[in-house]
Amino acid sequence: MQLFPVLAEELPAFDILDLRERLRKGGLPPALLAKDHDHEFYAEWLDSYFARDVQELFRLNKRGDFLRFVELVLRQSGGMLEVTSLAKHAGISRPTVNARLDVLQITHVAHVVRPYAEGGRREIVAQPKLYGFDTGFVSYARGWDSLRPEDCGLLWEHLVLDTLRSIPFDSVMFWRDKQQLEVDFVLPRGRRRVDIVECKWTVDSFESRGMTAFREDYLQGRNLVVSPEVTKPYVRRHKHLEVEYVPFQLLRQVFLSPK
Repeated sequence: MQLFPVLAEELPAFDILDLRERLRKGGLPPALLAKDHDHEFYAEWLDSYFARDVQELFRLNKRGDFLRFVELVLRQSGGMLEVTSLAKHAGISRPTVNARLDVLQITHVAHVVRPYAEGGRREIVAQPKLYGFDTGFVSYARGWDSLRPEDCGLLWEHLVLDTLRSIPFDSVMFWRDKQQLEVDFVLPRGRRRVDIVECKWTVDSFESRGMTAFREDYLQGRNLVVSPEVTKPYVRRHKHLEVEYVPFQLLRQVFLSPK
């Protein structure tokens, strides 16, 4: 099953003016266009997903156990994938966790984003991050009826990932080092060029330490900040780092236009 949530750039076509509404309700049209935030929609969708795509295709039973695992994954969405922690909280073995994660990836309900590591000195090389497929289901699993700024920041990262995954990159990755400096998304472009993207709900929340650390090892590529506060593209220098600030409506265009 391939899922196509409404992208941020497509919101005007759905007459959605408040980006927070897209973050809270998600990108599936029945939920996005509903007058109220209908919790029953998400529960019913997950029930249907299990019956139609999981039980039928993978011959899995124990509906309740499986859907509790899905909600556990959604609650941890955007964080580092901790298989041991998932196994403990779900009450299942590590092999069962890995098997269920395979099901979620095959059915596009979860995405594993792997770390970028090509010989840098301080990199975390093995542990991936895990993202749920839709911000509405993440909000539902976390019990969010309203969003704080930090909630918007987490969900905004999911929305940017949706757009990046809709562009024909070979892979979308992330980067983190042993000092916990991080770059949200890393886009290898060939010939030693690596573009990087930071997702910020507010422009003022951006600080350049992660990008700067990354560029100490990987010199070539574009440095982008994507924020809903940016309405026109502009460039700002952070010491020796040139950073492009990009409106989310133009993110696809930035990467699909040659530079």
